[in-house]
Amino acid sequence: MTRVKGGVNALKTRRNILKQTKGYRFGRSTKEADAYQAIVHAGMYSFAHRRDKKGDFRKLWTVRINASLQDMGYSFSKFIGAIKKNNMALDRKVLSEIANENPDTFKRIAEKVMK
Repeated sequence: MTRVKGGVNALKTRRNILKQTKGYRFGRSTKEADAYQAIVHAGMYSFAHRRDKKGDFRKLWTVRINASLQDMGYSFSKFIGAIKKNNMALDRKVLSEIANENPDTFKRIAEKVMK
């Protein structure tokens, strides 16, 4: 059997790994083994943090809605309960956008729901 040298493939792999770690600090951008570890960890963190980001936005929406409701003297939990009881199809994301951009509209919604 003839001998096959893997130089071309090895260099291509190394080049691709180092290209992905461009801008990383210290040996993670220049050494192949360190760069590979950095890519693996970055992938794990990005996967986990994509999930965390969803929770972070939900918390932001809650804070925005609650701040708008406190100005009117209502509580967040009673407001959300009243929305569910009235079968309104407004979720927290939409409500926070309305509260942030159109406070008058949000005030009318809150008064209608809480009556």
